[in-house]
Amino acid sequence: MPEVRYGRAELPEPVQRMREALIEAAKSGNVEELRTVFEMNELMPTLSFGDITDPIEHLKKASGDGEGREVMAILLEVLEAGWVHVDAGKPSEMYVWPYFAQYPLADLTPPQLVELFRIVTSYDYQEMQTYGTYIFYRVGIGPDGTLHYFVAGD
Repeated sequence: MPEVRYGRAELPEPVQRMREALIEAAKSGNVEELRTVFEMNELMPTLSFGDITDPIEHLKKASGDGEGREVMAILLEVLEAGWVHVDAGKPSEMYVWPYFAQYPLADLTPPQLVELFRIVTSYDYQEMQTYGTYIFYRVGIGPDGTLHYFVAGD
């Protein structure tokens, strides 16, 4: 299993920049700020496994408050969690938040479960156990700083 890391010190500079841009946009409370971050990419990041026409409208619809603020809060929690570096040196190389997305749920220790419950409810966790994997929101950023995804589901 990949080593779990925290903070930004071990992240490449482009990854740090994208992570910080996402954090600042989410902290603004204005979901439109995320549009600017998404447009930093050459291609739109994956925000859904289905087709979407407008990323901001999608986030608003996915958010319990209808304005995107709940999803922005989730984004902050996810980016403040531990992360893992996967597939180093391969075309699929990625920095992934939270690390739970790359770990078998059954192998999480009690302290790791407490970390998980900062992001998901116990009901969400029980549902994930049915699938055997973390299926809530996660972020993937390439080593060049490209935001590949902010998506939930599997």
